[in-house]
Amino acid sequence: MRIDKYLKVSRILKRRTISKELAVNERIEINGRVVKPAHEVKAGDIVTITFGNRRLSVRVLSTEEVKRKQDAQEMYEILEEERISLDDQKLG
Repeated sequence: MRIDKYLKVSRILKRRTISKELAVNERIEINGRVVKPAHEVKAGDIVTITFGNRRLSVRVLSTEEVKRKQDAQEMYEILEEERISLDDQKLG
């Protein structure tokens, strides 16, 4: 599944357009590499998203196409969530 779609289906982000924009602006990494919106994500991948003053790292557990809202959180495991300063964003 494409990373932009995965972030929407898993409800990590509310809109696919937002996830696509983050990827275009090099704010999404999979396994430590910056990726484009069409990059394929698979179970076991570590996804790091930087948005606003937050950085979220999750492990992909499932890439099912359709998930009910109450089951969406089973698609990933949060590894780390942190607030970052603007200086950290410019460096990393």
